[in-house]
Amino acid sequence: MFDFDETIDRRGTESVKWDEFPGTLPMWVADMDFRTAPCVREALQRRLDHGVFGYEFLPDTYFESISRWFSSRHGWEGIKRENIVPTTGVIAAYSAAIKAMTVPGDKVIVMTPCYNAFFPAIRNNKCETLRCPLRLENGRFSIDFEDFEEKAADPRARVLLLCNPHNPVGRVWTREELTRVGEICLSHNVFVISDEIHCELTYPGHDYTPFATLPAELASNSVSCISPTKAFNIAGIQIANIFAHEKEIVRKMDRAINDNECCDVNVFGATALQAAYNEGGPWLDELRKYLWDNAMTVYEFLRKELPEVTAPPLEGTYLMWLDCRKALHEGEEVEGLSERLTEHLLDKVKLVLSTGTIYGEEGEGFMRLNIACPRETLKEGLRRLRDGVLSY
Repeated sequence: MFDFDETIDRRGTESVKWDEFPGTLPMWVADMDFRTAPCVREALQRRLDHGVFGYEFLPDTYFESISRWFSSRHGWEGIKRENIVPTTGVIAAYSAAIKAMTVPGDKVIVMTPCYNAFFPAIRNNKCETLRCPLRLENGRFSIDFEDFEEKAADPRARVLLLCNPHNPVGRVWTREELTRVGEICLSHNVFVISDEIHCELTYPGHDYTPFATLPAELASNSVSCISPTKAFNIAGIQIANIFAHEKEIVRKMDRAINDNECCDVNVFGATALQAAYNEGGPWLDELRKYLWDNAMTVYEFLRKELPEVTAPPLEGTYLMWLDCRKALHEGEEVEGLSERLTEHLLDKVKLVLSTGTIYGEEGEGFMRLNIACPRETLKEGLRRLRDGVLSY
């Protein structure tokens, strides 16, 4: 029904992904090389044709579309307008939430490797990062709950900045895992800020659990940052929402959003969100199937052509976390491998991946691969990856 095989030339469009490194094949920054859903494009065209783009308020239909989408797709009931604080993007959302729930000098827990934009958001709020490294066992990442509880017990730990689903390791945390996280945080007076921007991008056998659907005492100790921008490839339009159960938490979020001057959303963002949530389900379902087939293409290629590189099971996101540590030369130190290999791929085969260590020191020896592209583009990227690694 939808053509995800279409190759769209994005060069020369001021694209961060395609124009940052001219003459290369970019498979790094997390946006997709697919056109967004037709319903979104059509809604934006109608809004554009109106021709007047003055200040607007958000109508009830905006909030109703959010509530209806999360209820029907994810069993998240009871979202009301008074629970939602709109803002310009998920980074702005969790940055404001950190501001609202901490004072300078507090510590914010992150499960590393984690999304690299977490670190400056913590630093810019004059807090300290408290790393809780994920465990990699039998090829799969998990939470080290003993270490996590120890970190949560730190008297200066005030917030957990959670990535659900997790970027870059591709885990979709289960309800049981999230419940245990919530219980530990509640017992140690640690507030949960859950970045759920990748929530729509999950694969067979792995269902997204909104943190806000946990038992009431746990959900009340949290906010959720949600947006359609990642799933519908509209990140450049910028629209997001903070959800909180408690009125006092909503008030704090609203105050922080205003303090950070990111309280006014643009007219196209509101239009795109409503179109995506009201009509975009069929497109999203086809996209997820295509991305899953892309992931299977990667696994098969690595197994046959490049066994030196492996990847944990992809449960969510369109980002694959490549373990390249077997590409080490005899006697070579693993320290610096990610950067050396990333630079080698750029210089030798003109392939751009994300360096693992930008997600924390636990990313040493890893690289992140964006598979949200037409299959032929992906195959060309894999061939370049093979040639680059084998020539390293």
